Amino acid sequence: MTPPFRAEATAVTQARTTGGHHGGHPGDRRSRYLLVMSLGALGVVYGDIGTSPLYALRESFRAAGDLAVNQDTVLGVLSLMVWAMVLVVTVKYLVFVMRADNHGEGGILALTALVLPTGERRSSPARWALILVGLFGTALLYGDGIITPAISVLSAVEGLEVATPALAEWVVPLAAVILVGLFSIQHHGTARVGAVFGPVMVLWFGVLAVLGVTRIVEHPVVLSAVNPARAVSFVTTHPRLSFLALGAIFLVVTGSEALYADMGHFGKRPIRIGWFTLVLPSLVLNYFGQGALVIGDPSAIDNPFYKLPPDWAVGPLVVLATMATVIASQALISGAYSLTMQAAQLGYLPRVKIDHTSPREFGQIYIPAVNWGLMAACVALVVAFGSSSNLAAAYGVAVTSTMLITTAVLYVVMRERWHWSRPLALSLTALFAVIDLAFFAANILKVPEGGWVPLAVGLAVFVLMTTWKRGREIISARLRRGELPIERFIASIVAHPQKRVPGTAVYLFPEPGATPPALLSNLRHHGVVAVKVTPIPRVTRARRATVHDLGEDFWQVVLTFGFMDRPDVPATLGAIVTKGFGFDPLDATYFLGKETIIASARPGMAMWRERLFALLHRNATSPVQYFSLPHSSVMEVGVQLDI
Repeated sequence: MTPPFRAEATAVTQARTTGGHHGGHPGDRRSRYLLVMSLGALGVVYGDIGTSPLYALRESFRAAGDLAVNQDTVLGVLSLMVWAMVLVVTVKYLVFVMRADNHGEGGILALTALVLPTGERRSSPARWALILVGLFGTALLYGDGIITPAISVLSAVEGLEVATPALAEWVVPLAAVILVGLFSIQHHGTARVGAVFGPVMVLWFGVLAVLGVTRIVEHPVVLSAVNPARAVSFVTTHPRLSFLALGAIFLVVTGSEALYADMGHFGKRPIRIGWFTLVLPSLVLNYFGQGALVIGDPSAIDNPFYKLPPDWAVGPLVVLATMATVIASQALISGAYSLTMQAAQLGYLPRVKIDHTSPREFGQIYIPAVNWGLMAACVALVVAFGSSSNLAAAYGVAVTSTMLITTAVLYVVMRERWHWSRPLALSLTALFAVIDLAFFAANILKVPEGGWVPLAVGLAVFVLMTTWKRGREIISARLRRGELPIERFIASIVAHPQKRVPGTAVYLFPEPGATPPALLSNLRHHGVVAVKVTPIPRVTRARRATVHDLGEDFWQVVLTFGFMDRPDVPATLGAIVTKGFGFDPLDATYFLGKETIIASARPGMAMWRERLFALLHRNATSPVQYFSLPHSSVMEVGVQLDI
């Protein structure tokens, strides 16, 4: 007697993230866990913002050109810096933007996903234009992701020139070596990296505060920069120079978008706790300390940070600053991982190998392909630009563009998700837009001097994402033309029985209501498995498999895995104990549909985009590895598709 014929449609779904959920932890354990996550957030999220004191004040006066260094101008620049941090980081991102999480995940792509057309939100040209703009903002963050590590590490290592000028020629090689080392440890996971980096950043912020206080006591007048009237007076007195200075003053808030993108790694509370208790106070004190130093000695503006401590402390400070800037790179690296995972889930990038590195936080991941790509780009920038001042000219264009796009998308979220009134949503986004536009206009002047680099990177990523999305839509449409509902397929088999052979064939297919094309091409004994990944770390064996008898000897099997479980389809099917259902992993053959994409003159995309899509499709991660299928028992039923 041959085994029963089994068939069903497959649904392979991606998990929705729940980063930041800490419920269910009893008292002390919950507090301890929150403390650990807050410490980790310091090491991963705030590195970028936390190392801006290395160059922000210096570059602000350089950007303004012939701006005189005196008490009034210093206080004006400091006031703009302080209120930029308050309005952009604190109010915009920590208070409002972080409310717009997508199942615990942050970042502009997660934000854009909140305004995708649904049943109640109809598709329209304006809606899709907004989505494309959000997608471009996401692509720009990759450009920022290669500049931040380069400028951060270079700015710290350049302190060697202050301590020992003879070491100047070693700055670039040493920075490149440090970057290679940083990217080489990423596979250990964000949690472990953050646990190591967190204590270092606590020390770093403590040192920033102490260095600032020692200089503030010499010229306490700098404390008056807290008054926004100082910023207003500076702008009205020096309108052109203050506008130019904004391009570098913006450096004090770089990392805000990465902060939002890293929300899924640690959650909202740890990030907010770190900012209000340590990061913001330390930064303000250090900027004020540098201002006090420059008021007393205007010549110190060439490198005010490294002239804060006494001469004997410069060497140790260079070492600590180098460690801190290595850590600063982590925010953008982790953010790039999150954005890539979200893009793949939303269908804007091909499936990539993703390693989940934490049993508690779904958002803590490692993506090898992104890691090594960023490393190569960062090292190339260090070699090409050679100094942090040169890189500062390329910094800010991509970030300000993304921040402006975030404000536009946030308005739609306020109206549709939070159901705010139009006047309330408009008034708040107008405030954010004015600030974003001012920074954007000041930074757009940097394009000829190097600002084109992140824009070029962002444009390239945008083309990849839109090409993949459009290509998958074309392929899906052409596959659906020959789609056969599973019910009709079963009925046809009952009406016209096929010859059965021993064994079980397992088919995987992404459309739950349709018959897999590979199954139609090979009518033998079959079992088509649906695999679902849930947003919980692990699923017990007793709850992992659900078997439905569809009648007429057809079965539907749904396998459920946690995001930390290895989706071992053969082992899980073999462990099923259900009356009437039998599965022998040693007697099974796994069939996968494999499309070969051929660029053609058929209506679809431009020929170069079709060839690009075909290249991406060939290099996407194989489902054989993802589902732990035995290579010797896998058969691919191929179909050639003209796109």
